[in-house]
Amino acid sequence: MASDARLSAPARAGTVPRPAAISTWLLAVAALVFAMVVVGGITRLTESGLSMVRWEPISGAIPPTSPEAWEAEFTAYKASPEYQKINRGMSLAEFKNIFFWEYVHRLLGRFIGLAFALPLAWFAWKRAIPRGYGWRLTALLGLGGLQGLVGWWMVASGLVDRPEVSHIRLATHLLLALFIFGALIWTALDLRRLARDPASQPARLTVTAAWALSLLGLQLLFGAYVAGLDAGFAYNSWPRMGDEWFPSGTPMLQPFITNFVDNPIMVQFVHRWLAWVVAAAALLLAARAWSRGFRIEAFALVAAVTLQILLGIATLLTGVELWIAVAHQAMAALLLAASVTAANSIGRRSAQASAQ
Repeated sequence: MASDARLSAPARAGTVPRPAAISTWLLAVAALVFAMVVVGGITRLTESGLSMVRWEPISGAIPPTSPEAWEAEFTAYKASPEYQKINRGMSLAEFKNIFFWEYVHRLLGRFIGLAFALPLAWFAWKRAIPRGYGWRLTALLGLGGLQGLVGWWMVASGLVDRPEVSHIRLATHLLLALFIFGALIWTALDLRRLARDPASQPARLTVTAAWALSLLGLQLLFGAYVAGLDAGFAYNSWPRMGDEWFPSGTPMLQPFITNFVDNPIMVQFVHRWLAWVVAAAALLLAARAWSRGFRIEAFALVAAVTLQILLGIATLLTGVELWIAVAHQAMAALLLAASVTAANSIGRRSAQASAQ
Protein backbone atom coordinates (compact mmCIF):
# COMPACT_ATOMS: atom_id res chain seq x y z
CA MET A 1 0.00 0.00 0.00
CA ALA A 2 1.09 3.58 -0.57
CA SER A 3 1.52 4.48 3.08
CA ASP A 4 3.65 1.38 3.68
CA ALA A 5 5.85 2.25 0.74
CA ARG A 6 6.30 5.75 2.07
CA LEU A 7 6.89 4.78 5.71
CA SER A 8 9.14 1.84 4.92
CA ALA A 9 11.18 3.20 2.04
CA PRO A 10 14.86 2.28 1.96
CA ALA A 11 17.01 4.52 4.08
CA ARG A 12 18.42 7.54 2.32
CA ALA A 13 21.94 8.77 2.92
CA GLY A 14 22.58 9.35 6.61
CA THR A 15 19.43 7.54 7.80
CA VAL A 16 18.96 3.96 8.97
CA PRO A 17 16.02 1.97 10.31
CA ARG A 18 15.68 2.21 14.09
CA PRO A 19 13.73 -0.86 15.24
CA ALA A 20 14.98 -0.69 18.84
CA ALA A 21 13.86 2.92 19.28
CA ILE A 22 10.49 2.22 17.67
CA SER A 23 10.04 -0.85 19.89
CA THR A 24 10.68 1.19 23.03
CA TRP A 25 8.25 3.85 21.84
CA LEU A 26 5.52 1.25 21.16
CA LEU A 27 5.97 -0.29 24.61
CA ALA A 28 5.64 3.18 26.15
CA VAL A 29 2.39 3.70 24.22
CA ALA A 30 1.22 0.26 25.38
CA ALA A 31 1.84 1.37 28.97
CA LEU A 32 -0.35 4.41 28.34
CA VAL A 33 -3.09 2.19 26.90
CA PHE A 34 -2.84 0.03 30.03
CA ALA A 35 -3.35 3.15 32.15
CA MET A 36 -6.32 4.03 29.93
CA VAL A 37 -7.89 0.61 30.58
CA VAL A 38 -7.43 1.04 34.33
CA VAL A 39 -8.91 4.55 34.35
CA GLY A 40 -11.74 3.27 32.17
CA GLY A 41 -12.49 0.63 34.79
CA ILE A 42 -12.56 3.24 37.55
CA THR A 43 -14.81 5.43 35.40
CA ARG A 44 -17.24 2.58 34.93
CA LEU A 45 -17.23 1.41 38.55
CA THR A 46 -17.75 4.94 39.90
CA GLU A 47 -20.54 5.48 37.36
CA SER A 48 -18.77 8.54 36.00
CA GLY A 49 -18.94 7.76 32.30
CA LEU A 50 -22.05 9.84 31.52
CA SER A 51 -20.94 12.97 33.35
CA MET A 52 -19.68 14.66 30.15
CA VAL A 53 -22.62 14.91 27.78
CA ARG A 54 -20.83 16.54 24.85
CA TRP A 55 -18.10 15.24 22.57
CA GLU A 56 -15.64 18.05 21.98
CA PRO A 57 -12.38 16.51 20.72
CA ILE A 58 -10.45 19.79 20.77
CA SER A 59 -12.09 22.25 23.18
CA GLY A 60 -13.00 19.44 25.57
CA ALA A 61 -9.34 19.06 26.48
CA ILE A 62 -9.66 22.14 28.68
CA PRO A 63 -11.69 21.49 31.87
CA PRO A 64 -14.00 24.09 33.46
CA THR A 65 -11.79 26.70 35.14
CA SER A 66 -14.32 29.12 36.61
CA PRO A 67 -17.50 28.87 38.69
CA GLU A 68 -19.48 29.95 35.64
CA ALA A 69 -17.93 27.23 33.48
CA TRP A 70 -18.67 24.61 36.10
CA GLU A 71 -22.29 25.76 36.35
CA ALA A 72 -22.64 25.55 32.57
CA GLU A 73 -21.22 22.00 32.55
CA PHE A 74 -23.49 21.00 35.42
CA THR A 75 -26.52 22.51 33.69
CA ALA A 76 -25.79 20.44 30.59
CA TYR A 77 -25.54 17.31 32.74
CA LYS A 78 -28.88 18.11 34.43
CA ALA A 79 -30.59 17.68 31.07
CA SER A 80 -29.28 14.10 30.74
CA PRO A 81 -31.34 10.99 31.55
CA GLU A 82 -28.85 9.98 34.26
CA TYR A 83 -29.44 13.14 36.26
CA GLN A 84 -33.18 13.16 35.64
CA LYS A 85 -33.73 9.51 36.61
CA ILE A 86 -30.90 8.66 39.01
CA ASN A 87 -28.91 11.62 40.30
CA ARG A 88 -31.58 14.30 40.64
CA GLY A 89 -30.60 16.60 43.50
CA MET A 90 -26.86 15.90 43.12
CA SER A 91 -24.69 18.76 44.34
CA LEU A 92 -22.08 20.52 42.24
CA ALA A 93 -19.34 19.02 44.43
CA GLU A 94 -20.69 15.51 43.78
CA PHE A 95 -20.86 16.26 40.07
CA LYS A 96 -17.22 17.34 40.08
CA ASN A 97 -16.25 13.94 41.53
CA ILE A 98 -17.78 11.95 38.67
CA PHE A 99 -16.71 14.52 36.08
CA PHE A 100 -13.09 14.07 37.18
CA TRP A 101 -12.76 10.42 36.13
CA GLU A 102 -14.48 10.83 32.77
CA TYR A 103 -12.38 13.91 32.05
CA VAL A 104 -9.14 12.07 32.92
CA HIS A 105 -10.25 9.15 30.75
CA ARG A 106 -10.84 11.38 27.72
CA LEU A 107 -7.73 13.47 28.32
CA LEU A 108 -5.60 10.34 28.48
CA GLY A 109 -7.12 9.21 25.19
CA ARG A 110 -6.11 12.49 23.56
CA PHE A 111 -2.61 12.20 25.00
CA ILE A 112 -2.22 8.66 23.67
CA GLY A 113 -3.26 9.88 20.22
CA LEU A 114 -0.54 12.51 20.24
CA ALA A 115 2.00 10.14 21.80
CA PHE A 116 1.45 7.82 18.84
CA ALA A 117 0.87 10.16 15.92
CA LEU A 118 3.73 12.63 16.49
CA PRO A 119 6.56 10.07 16.94
CA LEU A 120 5.15 8.07 14.01
CA ALA A 121 5.39 11.15 11.81
CA TRP A 122 8.94 11.78 13.03
CA PHE A 123 10.09 8.19 12.39
CA ALA A 124 8.47 8.29 8.95
CA TRP A 125 10.17 11.60 8.09
CA LYS A 126 13.51 10.17 9.19
CA ARG A 127 12.91 7.00 7.12
CA ALA A 128 13.59 5.07 10.32
CA ILE A 129 10.76 2.54 10.03
CA PRO A 130 11.98 -0.92 8.90
CA ARG A 131 10.56 -2.30 5.69
CA GLY A 132 7.29 -4.18 6.23
CA TYR A 133 6.29 -2.35 9.41
CA GLY A 134 4.82 0.80 7.91
CA TRP A 135 1.43 -0.78 7.29
CA ARG A 136 1.29 -2.09 10.86
CA LEU A 137 1.97 1.30 12.38
CA THR A 138 -0.49 2.99 10.03
CA ALA A 139 -3.15 0.44 10.97
CA LEU A 140 -2.51 1.04 14.66
CA LEU A 141 -2.92 4.77 14.12
CA GLY A 142 -6.21 4.14 12.35
CA LEU A 143 -7.42 1.86 15.15
CA GLY A 144 -6.58 4.53 17.69
CA GLY A 145 -8.75 7.04 15.83
CA LEU A 146 -11.54 4.48 15.56
CA GLN A 147 -11.32 3.88 19.32
CA GLY A 148 -12.13 7.54 19.98
CA LEU A 149 -15.23 7.28 17.80
CA VAL A 150 -16.29 4.03 19.46
CA GLY A 151 -15.88 5.65 22.87
CA TRP A 152 -18.31 8.43 22.01
CA TRP A 153 -20.66 5.91 20.31
CA MET A 154 -20.68 4.06 23.64
CA VAL A 155 -21.34 7.18 25.75
CA ALA A 156 -24.07 8.39 23.37
CA SER A 157 -26.07 5.22 24.03
CA GLY A 158 -26.60 6.40 27.62
CA LEU A 159 -27.68 9.92 26.77
CA VAL A 160 -31.02 9.00 25.23
CA ASP A 161 -33.90 7.61 27.32
CA ARG A 162 -32.01 5.01 29.38
CA PRO A 163 -29.32 6.39 31.74
CA GLU A 164 -26.83 3.61 31.06
CA VAL A 165 -24.48 2.78 28.24
CA SER A 166 -25.09 -0.22 26.05
CA HIS A 167 -23.13 -3.19 27.41
CA ILE A 168 -22.53 -4.30 23.84
CA ARG A 169 -20.97 -0.95 22.97
CA LEU A 170 -18.99 -1.05 26.21
CA ALA A 171 -17.64 -4.46 25.24
CA THR A 172 -16.72 -3.17 21.78
CA HIS A 173 -14.87 -0.22 23.33
CA LEU A 174 -12.95 -2.36 25.83
CA LEU A 175 -12.05 -5.14 23.41
CA LEU A 176 -10.80 -2.68 20.81
CA ALA A 177 -8.59 -1.05 23.46
CA LEU A 178 -7.21 -4.44 24.48
CA PHE A 179 -6.67 -5.46 20.85
CA ILE A 180 -4.64 -2.28 20.29
CA PHE A 181 -2.74 -2.99 23.53
CA GLY A 182 -1.87 -6.52 22.39
CA ALA A 183 -0.96 -5.39 18.86
CA LEU A 184 1.40 -2.74 20.23
CA ILE A 185 3.19 -5.33 22.34
CA TRP A 186 3.39 -7.91 19.53
CA THR A 187 4.80 -5.37 17.08
CA ALA A 188 7.26 -4.05 19.68
CA LEU A 189 8.53 -7.58 20.33
CA ASP A 190 9.00 -8.23 16.61
CA LEU A 191 10.97 -5.01 16.29
CA ARG A 192 13.07 -5.79 19.37
CA ARG A 193 14.05 -9.07 17.77
CA LEU A 194 14.78 -7.30 14.49
CA ALA A 195 17.12 -4.89 16.29
CA ARG A 196 19.14 -7.84 17.60
CA ASP A 197 19.07 -9.85 14.37
CA PRO A 198 18.47 -7.97 11.09
CA ALA A 199 17.68 -11.28 9.36
CA SER A 200 14.83 -12.19 11.72
CA GLN A 201 11.25 -12.49 10.51
CA PRO A 202 8.05 -11.38 12.29
CA ALA A 203 6.61 -13.95 14.67
CA ARG A 204 3.86 -16.24 13.47
CA LEU A 205 0.71 -17.10 15.37
CA THR A 206 0.87 -20.80 16.23
CA VAL A 207 -2.21 -22.97 16.65
CA THR A 208 -1.73 -23.20 20.42
CA ALA A 209 -1.34 -19.44 20.72
CA ALA A 210 -4.36 -18.79 18.48
CA TRP A 211 -6.59 -20.95 20.70
CA ALA A 212 -5.26 -19.42 23.91
CA LEU A 213 -5.70 -15.85 22.69
CA SER A 214 -9.13 -16.55 21.19
CA LEU A 215 -10.42 -18.06 24.43
CA LEU A 216 -8.95 -15.18 26.40
CA GLY A 217 -10.66 -12.74 24.03
CA LEU A 218 -13.98 -14.51 24.60
CA GLN A 219 -13.50 -14.29 28.37
CA LEU A 220 -12.67 -10.59 28.09
CA LEU A 221 -15.90 -10.15 26.11
CA PHE A 222 -17.93 -11.76 28.89
CA GLY A 223 -16.04 -9.70 31.45
CA ALA A 224 -17.15 -6.57 29.60
CA TYR A 225 -20.73 -7.85 29.57
CA VAL A 226 -20.50 -8.45 33.33
CA ALA A 227 -19.35 -4.85 33.81
CA GLY A 228 -21.96 -3.38 31.48
CA LEU A 229 -24.86 -5.33 32.96
CA ASP A 230 -23.65 -4.93 36.58
CA ALA A 231 -23.81 -8.73 36.60
CA GLY A 232 -21.08 -8.94 39.24
CA PHE A 233 -23.69 -7.92 41.81
CA ALA A 234 -26.08 -10.74 40.89
CA TYR A 235 -24.45 -13.36 43.14
CA ASN A 236 -21.56 -12.68 45.50
CA SER A 237 -20.78 -16.22 46.61
CA TRP A 238 -18.28 -18.70 45.24
CA PRO A 239 -18.02 -21.38 43.87
CA ARG A 240 -21.81 -21.67 43.91
CA MET A 241 -24.26 -18.97 42.98
CA GLY A 242 -26.18 -18.84 46.22
CA ASP A 243 -26.97 -22.43 47.13
CA GLU A 244 -26.86 -23.78 43.58
CA TRP A 245 -24.32 -24.16 40.82
CA PHE A 246 -26.78 -22.35 38.57
CA PRO A 247 -29.86 -20.65 40.06
CA SER A 248 -32.84 -22.77 39.03
CA GLY A 249 -35.27 -19.87 39.20
CA THR A 250 -33.38 -17.71 36.73
CA PRO A 251 -35.78 -16.01 34.28
CA MET A 252 -34.76 -16.90 30.76
CA LEU A 253 -34.99 -14.70 27.71
CA GLN A 254 -36.21 -15.78 24.30
CA PRO A 255 -34.64 -16.69 21.99
CA PHE A 256 -32.35 -18.63 24.33
CA ILE A 257 -29.11 -17.46 22.71
CA THR A 258 -29.79 -13.89 23.89
CA ASN A 259 -29.24 -15.03 27.48
CA PHE A 260 -25.51 -15.20 26.74
CA VAL A 261 -25.55 -11.48 25.95
CA ASP A 262 -28.40 -9.86 27.88
CA ASN A 263 -29.10 -12.02 30.94
CA PRO A 264 -26.90 -10.87 33.88
CA ILE A 265 -27.12 -14.19 35.72
CA MET A 266 -26.21 -16.25 32.66
CA VAL A 267 -23.40 -13.86 31.79
CA GLN A 268 -21.93 -14.10 35.29
CA PHE A 269 -22.23 -17.91 35.17
CA VAL A 270 -20.37 -18.13 31.87
CA HIS A 271 -17.69 -15.68 33.03
CA ARG A 272 -17.11 -17.77 36.19
CA TRP A 273 -16.57 -21.09 34.47
CA LEU A 274 -15.07 -20.02 31.16
CA ALA A 275 -12.21 -18.71 33.31
CA TRP A 276 -11.05 -22.28 33.95
CA VAL A 277 -11.03 -23.13 30.23
CA VAL A 278 -8.99 -19.99 29.59
CA ALA A 279 -6.63 -20.93 32.42
CA ALA A 280 -6.09 -24.40 30.93
CA ALA A 281 -5.31 -22.90 27.52
CA ALA A 282 -2.95 -20.37 29.12
CA LEU A 283 -1.14 -23.14 31.00
CA LEU A 284 -0.75 -25.09 27.76
CA LEU A 285 0.69 -22.00 26.10
CA ALA A 286 3.03 -21.52 29.06
CA ALA A 287 4.12 -25.16 28.82
CA ARG A 288 4.96 -24.70 25.14
CA ALA A 289 6.94 -21.58 25.93
CA TRP A 290 8.79 -23.34 28.77
CA SER A 291 9.65 -26.34 26.59
CA ARG A 292 11.18 -24.03 23.98
CA GLY A 293 13.36 -22.23 26.46
CA PHE A 294 11.25 -19.16 27.20
CA ARG A 295 11.17 -19.69 30.95
CA ILE A 296 10.53 -16.09 32.05
CA GLU A 297 7.62 -15.74 29.62
CA ALA A 298 6.12 -19.03 30.82
CA PHE A 299 6.44 -18.11 34.49
CA ALA A 300 4.90 -14.66 33.90
CA LEU A 301 1.91 -16.22 32.14
CA VAL A 302 1.29 -18.77 34.91
CA ALA A 303 1.57 -16.05 37.57
CA ALA A 304 -0.77 -13.74 35.67
CA VAL A 305 -3.53 -16.31 35.13
CA THR A 306 -3.32 -17.46 38.75
CA LEU A 307 -3.55 -13.94 40.14
CA GLN A 308 -6.37 -13.06 37.77
CA ILE A 309 -8.50 -15.97 38.95
CA LEU A 310 -7.87 -15.06 42.59
CA LEU A 311 -8.82 -11.43 41.91
CA GLY A 312 -11.97 -12.56 40.11
CA ILE A 313 -13.05 -14.62 43.11
CA ALA A 314 -12.19 -11.76 45.47
CA THR A 315 -14.24 -9.35 43.34
CA LEU A 316 -17.28 -11.58 43.78
CA LEU A 317 -16.83 -12.27 47.48
CA THR A 318 -16.36 -8.57 48.33
CA GLY A 319 -19.49 -7.53 46.47
CA VAL A 320 -17.48 -5.85 43.69
CA GLU A 321 -15.39 -3.71 46.03
CA LEU A 322 -14.05 -0.84 43.91
CA TRP A 323 -10.30 -1.29 44.09
CA ILE A 324 -10.41 -5.08 43.91
CA ALA A 325 -12.61 -4.85 40.82
CA VAL A 326 -10.23 -2.28 39.30
CA ALA A 327 -7.29 -4.60 40.05
CA HIS A 328 -9.21 -7.42 38.33
CA GLN A 329 -9.60 -5.35 35.16
CA ALA A 330 -5.97 -4.23 35.28
CA MET A 331 -4.84 -7.82 35.72
CA ALA A 332 -6.90 -8.83 32.68
CA ALA A 333 -4.77 -6.47 30.60
CA LEU A 334 -1.57 -7.82 32.16
CA LEU A 335 -2.73 -11.38 31.47
CA LEU A 336 -3.24 -10.40 27.85
CA ALA A 337 0.26 -8.90 27.78
CA ALA A 338 1.74 -12.10 29.23
CA SER A 339 -0.20 -14.23 26.74
CA VAL A 340 0.87 -12.11 23.78
CA THR A 341 4.49 -12.21 24.92
CA ALA A 342 4.46 -16.00 25.27
CA ALA A 343 2.67 -16.41 21.94
CA ASN A 344 5.14 -14.12 20.20
CA SER A 345 8.05 -16.02 21.73
CA ILE A 346 7.03 -19.44 20.46
CA GLY A 347 5.98 -17.87 17.15
CA ARG A 348 9.47 -16.46 16.66
CA ARG A 349 11.02 -19.84 17.28
CA SER A 350 8.57 -21.42 14.82
CA ALA A 351 9.40 -18.81 12.19
CA GLN A 352 13.10 -19.50 12.62
CA ALA A 353 12.59 -23.23 12.37
CA SER A 354 10.56 -22.90 9.17
CA ALA A 355 13.28 -20.79 7.60
CA GLN A 356 15.98 -23.41 8.25
